[in-house]
Amino acid sequence: QVHLVESGGGLVQAGGSLRLSCAASGRTFSSYSMGWFRQAPGKEREFVAVISWSFGSTYYADSVKGRFTISRDNAKNTVYLQMNSLKPEDTAIYYCAAASVATIRPHEYNYWGQGTQVTVSS
Repeated sequence: QVHLVESGGGLVQAGGSLRLSCAASGRTFSSYSMGWFRQAPGKEREFVAVISWSFGSTYYADSVKGRFTISRDNAKNTVYLQMNSLKPEDTAIYYCAAASVATIRPHEYNYWGQGTQVTVSS
């Protein structure tokens, strides 16, 4: 069982930065690949980034590539999403999730956090 809690969301102007954190409970955190997803009002949940459990390999959605960076600290049971050059279209609720494999498909994630709101003003 893995319990996930996101933090770090907020209101920021376009061009600004935020760092989201996702703290995980459980001693098996290091064996899970961790993903970030987001959901804007009226839209489906979409993949943002994932980091694998094994080698820390990362993969990003095209919409955030070059602006967002996912990282993890297994000693702290925490995964991060550094978001730079934010745009109004990045406004959404951001969720972290844990899966046994590194995947972009939401249904393959076993555990989800409650989400944190990110709002980017123009």
